[in-house]
Amino acid sequence: MREKVIGFFDDVVKEMKKVTWPTKDELKDATTVVLVATLIMAFFIYAVDTIVSLTLRAIL
Repeated sequence: MREKVIGFFDDVVKEMKKVTWPTKDELKDATTVVLVATLIMAFFIYAVDTIVSLTLRAIL
């Protein structure tokens, strides 16, 4: 059992060495995209929720 666990972690280390990590600039750009997309979605959901709420209040 111990050999399997050690082998697993050896494989993890080998695979992690193959990973291409993003540069700081790539990370900043990706973070900006995620934040902007999140804000756009939040505004969209807020707008739809407000419209639906007002419509339901008008009907009821």
